[in-house]
Amino acid sequence: MFKIGYRTLKTAVGAALAIAIAQSLGLTFYASAGIITILCVQKTRRRSVQISWQRFLACMIGMAYAAITFELIGYHPLAVGLLLILFIPTVVLLKAQEGIATSSVIILHLYVLSEVSVAIILNEFALIIIGIGMALLMNAYMPSVEKTLEAIQADIESNFSKIFQQFAIYLKEGDSSWDGKEITETAELLKRGKGIALQNVENHLLRYEDQYYHYFKMREKQFDIIERMMPLISSLDHTVIQGEKIAEYLEELSEAVRPSTGPIDFLHRLNELQDQFKEMELPRSREEFEIRSALFSFVKEIEQYLIIKRHFRVEEK
Repeated sequence: MFKIGYRTLKTAVGAALAIAIAQSLGLTFYASAGIITILCVQKTRRRSVQISWQRFLACMIGMAYAAITFELIGYHPLAVGLLLILFIPTVVLLKAQEGIATSSVIILHLYVLSEVSVAIILNEFALIIIGIGMALLMNAYMPSVEKTLEAIQADIESNFSKIFQQFAIYLKEGDSSWDGKEITETAELLKRGKGIALQNVENHLLRYEDQYYHYFKMREKQFDIIERMMPLISSLDHTVIQGEKIAEYLEELSEAVRPSTGPIDFLHRLNELQDQFKEMELPRSREEFEIRSALFSFVKEIEQYLIIKRHFRVEEK
């Protein structure tokens, strides 16, 4: 289905307004104001400001180079080539390379007019200001992504809860019909959430950190641990009493996935559970020893999962 995005709409409106303003002021090459607007409208506010500054700086340098080169050498193709040989390395050195295309348009305006005067320089300066100014105005408003991030967060927590429930079922029954779709879904949700959270940071000029981004990084670390748990669970052929106790613990943990739920109590209870295991009889067979060894490793992974959550809550405070 044909779809018009928000950025596309902003670019179209901004370019049309820039051209209209430049044309109403009687500027020469007024359509160039629209081109500059198109080039400066970016995905985020911060990126738009950065690109706009680079284009403005490059245009100022380009006009200065053009005025000197054309007046000294003349208005012919050789002068344009020499100018670009000097101009491009300069803007790259000043980290304003994004402005090469825009400034090249301004330079060619001077070449076409075959003249450098105060009126022409003011005309080009006005085109630059109108084009960049309109782009910044169009990017002044960015739709909020908070609801989207909240929805992704809720889906991740729901998947974590389901995964722990399925782990508990496997430990109790030694079998499960679970297809593991939550694992794939969670990986995709984490990737999408981090991307949108970074975009959210870029839309705030004075903000360099985002709580949602830290949240998704925390969940990503926990998800790595969950993926390490998978082979430990699948290696168990049958259950033992320790597995049943861990299953009961996981059922409760599945109800406390949200970051607002403190992990300290669960860490204490996990330590108590490990102390209970130490008081139990030693394994009677090699098979039981291997099962309990896998469960011990599984418990250590749960502990790391909770420690990561605890560190996130400390940073949050």
